[in-house]
Amino acid sequence: MDKEYLVKKWLTNDLTNEEAEAFSALEDAALYKEIIEESKRFSGNTNAKVESFAALDKKLDSKSGKSINWAKAVSAIAAIFVVGFALFTLVNRDNINTFNTELAQNEVIVLPDNSTVNLNELSELKYNTSKWQETRSLDLKGEAFFDVEKGKRFDVRTEFGTVSVLGTEFNVFSRDSVFKVACYEGLVQVSYNNNSIKLPAGTAFMLSSGKGVKSDIAITEPHWLKNMSVFDNASFDAVVKELEKQYNIKIQYPANLSLRFTGAFEHDNLENALKSISKPLNLTYIIEPNNMVIIENGEN
Repeated sequence: MDKEYLVKKWLTNDLTNEEAEAFSALEDAALYKEIIEESKRFSGNTNAKVESFAALDKKLDSKSGKSINWAKAVSAIAAIFVVGFALFTLVNRDNINTFNTELAQNEVIVLPDNSTVNLNELSELKYNTSKWQETRSLDLKGEAFFDVEKGKRFDVRTEFGTVSVLGTEFNVFSRDSVFKVACYEGLVQVSYNNNSIKLPAGTAFMLSSGKGVKSDIAITEPHWLKNMSVFDNASFDAVVKELEKQYNIKIQYPANLSLRFTGAFEHDNLENALKSISKPLNLTYIIEPNNMVIIENGEN
């Protein structure tokens, strides 16, 4: 097998039984292991007194009767330390995986433990692969749906709070000063502002402007997984902003249009989406060139 391939897999502790035998058979295998062990002893807090080259040369010369070629010796030692430092750095460095989604883009991410994350649009997810076996934790900005495999504690960190579970399905939204968590299966714990709350399946929690509210949910998964935006007595302005974001369009509508909307629109057909929000409110619309939509009051 390829030597470089075996060394890389050995450093990440990812050798199969067959590969482990092949690595042990390498001529330099013992040296690699020794370098790693010695490198772990390095510490900036340890002071050592080292004799001068002249003193060492004198001692060695008196024992062997031969003078040391220090140029060759230093070159050899330096080479070993360079390799050792490189291996030590490779073993101890963090390996951060980062995922970002663009507008109207979702991405499914499979984590090292086979847990899955469906990352919603305009979101970011980060986790450390080199420490995943020790700590299942990740950082989220935006929104994501998690299907977590049972095992060690699983933490989702956001700027507003942390969601902790052992194995369940839940959704986390953390954006624009709003923090929302919905549990669809199992049990989750939400920690925020030195407080904590447990959410069983079928419940949700929202933190807005420092105030936390717990509520019940009747759905089995977030609407955005089905490419839908759902509203409950929302302002028409909020509906328009969501429509503009999903379809990358600009909507013009009367400034004095103070309506409330309860309903939904789909994400993959602009015509149907406009019908969904305009007909219930007795509005009309015109799709103009250059991604412009004009909405008017149907009574005019």
